[in-house]
Amino acid sequence: MTKANFFVAFMLVPVLVLGLMMGACEESSDTLNTTSTLDPAPKSTAQEPQSNYDYVIVDTGQKTCYDNSVAITYPEEGEAFYGQDAQYAGAQPNYRDNGDGTVTDLNTGLMWQQDPGEKMTYDEAVAGADTFNLAGYNDWRLSTIKELYSLIEFSGLDPSGYEGNDTSGLIPFIDTDYFVFEYGDESAGERIIDSQYASSTKYVNTTMNGDETVFGVNFADGRIKGYGLEIHGSEKTFFVMYVRGNTDYGVNDFVDNGDGTIIDNATGLMWPQTDSGEGMAWEEALEWVQEMNEENYLGYSDWRLPDAKELQSIVDYTRSPTTTNSAAIDPVFECTSIIDEGGEMNYPFYWTSTTHANMMGGGSAIYITFGEALGWMQSPFGGDYTLMDVHGAGAQRSDPKIGDPDDYPYGYGPQGDVIRIDNFVRLVRGGDNEVVTGSSAPEENLSEKWPSGRPPQSGTPFEGGLPGREPGQGGMPGGMAPPQEAINVCSDSSEGTPCEFESPRGTVIGTCMKLEDECICVPEGGPPRGGP
Repeated sequence: MTKANFFVAFMLVPVLVLGLMMGACEESSDTLNTTSTLDPAPKSTAQEPQSNYDYVIVDTGQKTCYDNSVAITYPEEGEAFYGQDAQYAGAQPNYRDNGDGTVTDLNTGLMWQQDPGEKMTYDEAVAGADTFNLAGYNDWRLSTIKELYSLIEFSGLDPSGYEGNDTSGLIPFIDTDYFVFEYGDESAGERIIDSQYASSTKYVNTTMNGDETVFGVNFADGRIKGYGLEIHGSEKTFFVMYVRGNTDYGVNDFVDNGDGTIIDNATGLMWPQTDSGEGMAWEEALEWVQEMNEENYLGYSDWRLPDAKELQSIVDYTRSPTTTNSAAIDPVFECTSIIDEGGEMNYPFYWTSTTHANMMGGGSAIYITFGEALGWMQSPFGGDYTLMDVHGAGAQRSDPKIGDPDDYPYGYGPQGDVIRIDNFVRLVRGGDNEVVTGSSAPEENLSEKWPSGRPPQSGTPFEGGLPGREPGQGGMPGGMAPPQEAINVCSDSSEGTPCEFESPRGTVIGTCMKLEDECICVPEGGPPRGGP
């Protein structure tokens, strides 16, 4: 890893990474602090459903605001990064443990199997629903992808890249106060993130090299992807939680209002019929929403960037570019077509207001694929990369919030996920969302999440540097060299020495860290104070 790319990664991460990487430096404190925007809502055990809609979209549970890299206090209206997920409170997660192996979601009316038990093949999952009997009920079914996604909570942290084997301090994307959850079994050759839950929703097309594909939610890393039913010549296995009740959940009821807006009577959400018509970075997307509100777009001034669960609610999983020659959305909507990375006609990725936080901070945001979820795949034996639909139209993935897509010629990750960064926007308004006000935020102590303020370190996290961070391999947008001031201030200092210098964005306070053959001042807690 080059010094330039290493520094950029650190400029984009919160103090958590500093804690991870200080193995060679003196530890100055066992408790690290970051900034949170809202105390978690108290767990409720017996409230009435919070909406009369048939299709209640439960809040994502994200309580922290982020800039392009780290946690920040609530932005005010008119400021950069205003209007993101944490600033709108929808129907808060609200479960009841029935004490009989089932959990009822009091928002959606769905009753869930509490413990998924052992993994099973997809055929076993489908067949098992017919004979499954729990708590005296025999009308269980394998959930649709929209039903399953109702359980996701983006208070989780993506552990991708963590190389330890102690998962006790990791934070999954499902409420473990109510549901039994396990990370992947490394002793069986799995990765920590191998915690995919199968749905009944099959992709109407195929992925990879013609694989039959089913959509699933990964509650370990917080994504929807299409999974082939076979892996390495054997049937792939999944966790499964059967569900019962409210068969109307996930069924849209769109009405064209004839004024450029579409109302979904199932959810109470209103959408513009058209999208932004062009792509933009995440911060620009939030700014564009504010501009539309200033213009009273389509007669309304309370539009917002939809959160991940709101946007996923309008995916039409019966459609795909190949099978219906359309985006995966009801034809009542207009969807801008694009020319994709392979020179073919396709449809965009769409930003959400939800940050996809990981152990290195909040540098990525979630998007939904209404066109193919493309990736660059290379043969195990090397050779050329092939662009293919790796996860299906309707997948939920994430992109860096800023950067140059040209730095990722073959995408990111094991499936070479295409990186666009300049994604499209579709606005939303209405529903049960309330604006969360306030400009100050209480501090959140990371020691409440991890002992000593750091994630578990059995093994060597990020051994050999931050994983996957070289240009072209899906790392942080990079190529930027550290400012000379950051080098100068530590030129005569040893590792672990406090440092301070002035940058165009304000005063940087940090710690001298050894990068290659010299110490460089790495900021504590992310970008310097006094920035725009």
